[in-house]
Amino acid sequence: MFAPITTPRLVLRAPEPDDVDALFRRRNDPEVARWQNWTLPWPPVSADKIVADTVAMGGPGDGQWWMVTVVEQAGGETVGDLALHLSNGGRTAEIGYTFASAHWGRGYAVEAAEALVAWLFEEQGVSRVAAMLHPANHPSAMVLERTGFVLEGHTRLSFWLGDDNSDDLIYGLTRAGWEAWRARPRHRPAKVRLMEITPETCPVVAGLRTHASQERFVSPMARWFAETLYPPVEDGDPVVPWLRAVEADGELVGIVLLCEPTAHGPRPYLWRLLIDRLHQRRGVADQVLQLIEAQCRAWRATELEVTWRPGRGTPEPFYLARGFEPCNVDTLPDGDEVVEARKRL
Repeated sequence: MFAPITTPRLVLRAPEPDDVDALFRRRNDPEVARWQNWTLPWPPVSADKIVADTVAMGGPGDGQWWMVTVVEQAGGETVGDLALHLSNGGRTAEIGYTFASAHWGRGYAVEAAEALVAWLFEEQGVSRVAAMLHPANHPSAMVLERTGFVLEGHTRLSFWLGDDNSDDLIYGLTRAGWEAWRARPRHRPAKVRLMEITPETCPVVAGLRTHASQERFVSPMARWFAETLYPPVEDGDPVVPWLRAVEADGELVGIVLLCEPTAHGPRPYLWRLLIDRLHQRRGVADQVLQLIEAQCRAWRATELEVTWRPGRGTPEPFYLARGFEPCNVDTLPDGDEVVEARKRL
């Protein structure tokens, strides 16, 4: 049997016969079904069967998919479900999640997934939890990453739905990875410094990583080092890179790359800013930006420039909240837009 799991706002419980109508409505929402493994219209008989089968199971079993219903504590409204598949004698698991679009943007998927993952590791003793998704489903990737999952693979044309096929992303979380994620620092650091990278610290810096979904906006470390060694040429003059590691409370947690002001380009440019996935959401970037602005003032610059690509997970809200004002939008050869913004110092 599956005992209900309570989170600050939700209850994860075993399915009940009355869950049919909510499941049917949820799965027939085009926004919900967009990246899922069913086609529309989704028939009522399918909702009847899933609920009946999972109710009859009584709980998750090895080699079978089971469903956890997610309801709000306040009012008891059904907001979504979690899919769970145990394998290898119950030692590994795969999860999925589907939430009604009316409840998107509230963090419910992360809250529910975190609770289920904790139950799998602590109560079921699994060694690994996996999840798979469409490469374009960026919000779903962000849910997994905020739960501690890391991208493990990208398979090409491996997923079929009817006559259509697509690539697939494989995310995974081991027990050790989950424990490291839970133990990550959450507090705002007392001291943040920008430091020169030395031969001793270079391997640590090279190992820093954002979440995989953020790599659409932040280049991998190899490219950072390549652009520092061989800086690009802008309008006939080479860019002058200024590369520093970010230290928070004595630990290397990020990296900053600036373009120094020159006679040809007197405005410094924030080229790259990366905070490791284990140190995001604790106020490090905010303190780093203050140090960057202080360095720019030391160069006697009056403005700081930055660019970003629009999209889910973009750093745009971070920069807008800190006084950067968009001044131009360019279209790249691949069709993506880049927003140029500046802040007076």
